[in-house]
Amino acid sequence: MTTASGDDDRGPGTPAPDVVVLVVTWRAQEFIDECLSSLAAQTHPHRVLVIDNASDDGTAGLLAEHWPDVEVRRMDRNLGFAGGVAAGLAAVSEPLVALLNDDAVAEPDWLEQLVTALEARPDAAAATSLVLLSDGETVNNAGNVLVAGLYGADRGLGADAATVSGPAPVFGFSGGAALLRTAPVREVGGMAAELFLYYEDTDLSWRLRLAGHEIVYVPGARVRHRHSASSDQGSRLFARYNERNRLLVLLRCAPLRVAVLQLVRFMLVTCSIAARHRSRRPPGAGWQQDLGLRTAVALEVLRLLPATVRARREVGRRSPGSRTALLATWGPGGTQGVGR
Repeated sequence: MTTASGDDDRGPGTPAPDVVVLVVTWRAQEFIDECLSSLAAQTHPHRVLVIDNASDDGTAGLLAEHWPDVEVRRMDRNLGFAGGVAAGLAAVSEPLVALLNDDAVAEPDWLEQLVTALEARPDAAAATSLVLLSDGETVNNAGNVLVAGLYGADRGLGADAATVSGPAPVFGFSGGAALLRTAPVREVGGMAAELFLYYEDTDLSWRLRLAGHEIVYVPGARVRHRHSASSDQGSRLFARYNERNRLLVLLRCAPLRVAVLQLVRFMLVTCSIAARHRSRRPPGAGWQQDLGLRTAVALEVLRLLPATVRARREVGRRSPGSRTALLATWGPGGTQGVGR
């Protein structure tokens, strides 16, 4: 069940914008005002659609009071970022849909820069931004890359913005600040709501590239982001979805041999930790070394395996490109990829 608010206040004869900016929010009362203010200052015409994932912190009241003209669709439960985007895409009629995190602030020409980039590249289905940390100088991400273990990673994380100031090949877009062509996204199956949180952008980037679409990086499209304001990347929750979804996305999109190998490696490391009787993660170690978490992830992946196999077949039907060739190009050590 959802509820919607906000009216279309365009005057008679005013053309509808070609872009909708989709903001998925959950418990963002303290920072969504700044996000929406930055969208109100954009130089390119657009409409805004907020998907509120059943926030219980006053976000809904703030939106109603401060942003009565913004359309809000309130979910009856938390669908995660992936589910929120999927719900928003179902309500999109525009040819272009932008994604912006609720804890991000866009420069006034952010959207214009992205639209111009896609207009210049009809072969591209997505354009990704230069996302900076709150200091405005340190890179949060400049697109998405595949690194060792086929983890999806933020390109340029922690670097100075000057190091990523020029165009460069990127495997994928960051869901925190990007512009997508609606039709290609729908043709490859849309956003994978079942991933809930993390890797949804990596998964969609895999599918778009397997369908033959390009993804471009636009360094002039700048956003400042409160990194981990919505979720703590040192938390157990992050580790759970990061490890689980990496394996699920590989089983859906990667060459089968590679996907199975990564799954087997995960299981062997988990068994090794168990054999050393390390029931708890060592002091200072990440949650990825926690036996309980790894066991829960392994069981969850195995439980979801039948559905994942069906999803893999659907990916192959909708995005029939060569998985092996894609990995040879964009994987670690590939001709366009980044190794670590």
